[in-house]
Amino acid sequence: MGKIGAAVLAVGLLGLAACADKGAASRDLAGADAAEGLRLVRAHGCGACHAIPGVAWPRGRTGGSLAGVGVPPMIAGRLPNQPAVMAAFVRDAPSLLPDTGMPPMRLSETEAR
Repeated sequence: MGKIGAAVLAVGLLGLAACADKGAASRDLAGADAAEGLRLVRAHGCGACHAIPGVAWPRGRTGGSLAGVGVPPMIAGRLPNQPAVMAAFVRDAPSLLPDTGMPPMRLSETEAR
């Protein structure tokens, strides 16, 4: 392999390293309360569109399952799956993705976290 090939390989490997999943722990929110989150999911009717672990009914299919929502690298296939982006998306998805089917939700910033 020549010098140019080695340089291209090095740049490619650096790019892959930058895109690597940093692990679910990096997506954890300090002070987050899973039980309160589940209560809000039920109260706001998220199950009408989403299948949600811990919510037996309804089991919506329009918005897809929320099982493992913190694991994929992207939200709605287009936004980085980071806590602040997720909270903003949950509160007002159309402001981030105007063509989304998810409506804006009446949640405070604290509730969205």
